Amino acid sequence: MSSPGLQPQPDSPVVPGTGWPDDLATAATPVARDPSGVHALAADAGTLPELVARQSVCRACPRLVEWREQIALEKRRSFQAERYWGRPVPGWGAEHPRILIVGLAPAAHGGNRTGRIFTGDRSGDVLFASLWRCGLAVQPASTAAGDGQRLDAVRMAAAVRCAPPDNKPSVAERDACAPWLTAELALMSGDLRVIVCLGHFAWLALWQQLKEAGVALPRPRPAFGHGAEVLLQAPGLAAASAREPGTAEPAPAEPAGGERGAVEPAGGEPGAVEPAGGEPGGGPASGQQLLILGCYHPSQQNTFTGRLTDTMLDAVFLRARGHAGL
Repeated sequence: MSSPGLQPQPDSPVVPGTGWPDDLATAATPVARDPSGVHALAADAGTLPELVARQSVCRACPRLVEWREQIALEKRRSFQAERYWGRPVPGWGAEHPRILIVGLAPAAHGGNRTGRIFTGDRSGDVLFASLWRCGLAVQPASTAAGDGQRLDAVRMAAAVRCAPPDNKPSVAERDACAPWLTAELALMSGDLRVIVCLGHFAWLALWQQLKEAGVALPRPRPAFGHGAEVLLQAPGLAAASAREPGTAEPAPAEPAGGERGAVEPAGGEPGAVEPAGGEPGGGPASGQQLLILGCYHPSQQNTFTGRLTDTMLDAVFLRARGHAGL
């Protein structure tokens, strides 16, 4: 029997602390309700688990909150019997990763349903199969939180944590969400050796994040391309902190594709784009060297047309693994 005055909770979105696999939030987890709240709660989270919990209950962007919760209640016909997460999708994977994979945003019926980025949609099917072939995941597929999938020395995160309408977050929404990733980079920086950007949007978003983290960046900004490489000296990552909203240098707005992704525009020739002083393949022995890799998004538009093949995707993750010394 329910307590007097309390209304029964709908099965979706998931209420924090009700037993969803790997849900670190509770009823006591502080909630960011505007961009300044995101900044404050990201900056003082202190630990990665606490940061993940705070990310997962954020309500700073009204349009995204309304959309993600509407989708969670209406559901896709094929998933009518399932609960939908319907909350921001936090980063997941190794707490001390040597490789970070960055995407754009959760898919409405993928991460927004499963509560885990790149889990439960076609893009994730392609991605996890490659990670497994390359020895970076323990299973060739991942369909739900708590399904036994584990990433070895790898973590996944998104530039925008909520599923956006039409897979297109606004510039304001992207900027409001940015401190979550800035703080995540700071908390994992001692081990991080490689960042793989899945798609043009993630590539652009990362450069602003690295600037916030105190990393000296090459000029001009390196162009995106599949297989593009940039080797950075990154002594400032560990001192990263979330900047006050509105003070970040704006990055150009780009077409977005969510986890499903859009066909990526050509952004430069594949191959290394190195700032002065760096050599490819420095790996852990170089101490502070951080390798940034560009990769076409594993969207159906890219994989079905042959723009991105299994061989191409595997090559990126094998390169990442080699540089990370795994």
